[in-house]
Amino acid sequence: MDWNKRVRQIHRWLSIIFAAVVAAIFISLGAGKEPAYWVYLLPLFPLGLLLLTGLYMFVLPYAPKWRNAGGTGALE
Repeated sequence: MDWNKRVRQIHRWLSIIFAAVVAAIFISLGAGKEPAYWVYLLPLFPLGLLLLTGLYMFVLPYAPKWRNAGGTGALE
């Protein structure tokens, strides 16, 4: 399994975890229970990792162009 496929798989699982945590918070609010303050901070960790993996995947199509530029600074 190469690096790009691994990052995509991690990104998918992180999105499932993030959605489940957010849904659990909304369900607990709907049930009339007020969760502790730290519960609201739980989605931030997977969200930060989603940001990193998403940015990595966003940059992937541009990486070959940067490598082929040969250090000239030209991105075209």
